[in-house]
Amino acid sequence: MEHLGEVGLKRENGVRMCDGKECFENESSTTSIEDAVKVLLMGLGEDINREGIRKTPLRVAKALREGTRGYVQSVKEIVEGALFPEAGLDHTEFAGDAGGVGGVVIVRDLEFYSYCESCMLPFYFKCHVGYVPSAQRVLGLSKLSRVTNVFAKRLQEPQRLANEVCSALHEGIQPTGVAVVLQCKHIPFSDMESNSLGSNHKGVMGILVSSGSGVFENKDANLWADFFGLLQFRGIEKDKIHDKGSMDDQCWCPSLSSKVSSENEELNPAMLTAVASILKSLGEDPTRKELEGTPARYTKWLINFKCSSIERALNCWLGIRTNGALNTNEGLGFDEKLHSELNLPFLSQCEHHLLPFHGVVHIGYFVSKGFHPIEKTLLQSIVHFYGIKLQVQERLTKQIAETISPLIGGNVIVVVEASHTCMISRGIEKFGSNTATIATLGCFCTDLGARTSFLESIPNDKYISLR
Repeated sequence: MEHLGEVGLKRENGVRMCDGKECFENESSTTSIEDAVKVLLMGLGEDINREGIRKTPLRVAKALREGTRGYVQSVKEIVEGALFPEAGLDHTEFAGDAGGVGGVVIVRDLEFYSYCESCMLPFYFKCHVGYVPSAQRVLGLSKLSRVTNVFAKRLQEPQRLANEVCSALHEGIQPTGVAVVLQCKHIPFSDMESNSLGSNHKGVMGILVSSGSGVFENKDANLWADFFGLLQFRGIEKDKIHDKGSMDDQCWCPSLSSKVSSENEELNPAMLTAVASILKSLGEDPTRKELEGTPARYTKWLINFKCSSIERALNCWLGIRTNGALNTNEGLGFDEKLHSELNLPFLSQCEHHLLPFHGVVHIGYFVSKGFHPIEKTLLQSIVHFYGIKLQVQERLTKQIAETISPLIGGNVIVVVEASHTCMISRGIEKFGSNTATIATLGCFCTDLGARTSFLESIPNDKYISLR
């Protein structure tokens, strides 16, 4: 990617290198990102001095710098010190594709996050990478993961990511061939213009891509059969892999087809400029063809979290239900039948890092005398309304419970299960982790049996995850 970097910086395998004090820990660059994030927050109508988001600009800047540190790492330095001699791997006319007694070497199930260049949101991928040794030398296995991570920590799209990993390994190892298969999954997008995710919820977007060099350059080569044979239990089907150059962005990043509220069609120019400034501070060129629409797409994504039309509709529905409830005989006991709605999907944005989190909400309640059960559509709308804000999961759980409570007479339990990209695309990178929170009101606070009955009804096979 010749467009990257600043004047005078060397490049190796497409990776920008610098002399230490510049680039990754560059304080002025971090400050520029902080300033841009403040503009974005103010564009959303947020008070940047509010306790919950006062340090958000710094946290976002650190997360973005960390998530794009691959721009300043050297593949050459990773590989050079990790090539080891191994006798019997010479290629002769009597040897097989791999030469001597050696065969294809595959490291499977390497898990990473990268940032989608179309929308600047993280995406998860599982990498399976292999090579056929030559010249009597092998690469330390951990280096296959480290090289992949160099290119993962950049703004990417799946096919280019696979191609860059393949090319860098082939150049660094000089093997008979390299093969790379990526299973990529994008966070789900919803139709934010709807009052609920329900039927409009698209779920996780996935794609399979591959890249090969040397003996793997031909997709019909025998060694690919070996490669896929060793991946047969990973749910990978060769026929479902996109060919090089054939991938349509529309089938990968949902931001290209997502909607925003009609009230927010006019994008804030200051927000667009702020996103372009962030791209530049990370070492990217905002005018690069693939990034030309990124500021607008990311701004549209953020604007969705200040949708006011849903708030008006929800307040109207809640007002009707609450007024009806006030005219009933409240406090005369409740129906012992446990009502529940499980697996209501939601999508939200962490106010600490401006990264998405998503999952499902489970709601259980008893209906007090004089009240009525709540329609599923209204429960989903309540969940959706509190989701489309800058949020934290603990607050989201509490707000849903407190909103439902007066509608049914006070006895409600809410459980939220979510996957946080801020947990896995930065910092500790705990892949597969998810967070559960619970809020109880009324009898659920003291009745262990009622709580247990509801919790045992929650299915363990419906959780929305990127893995």
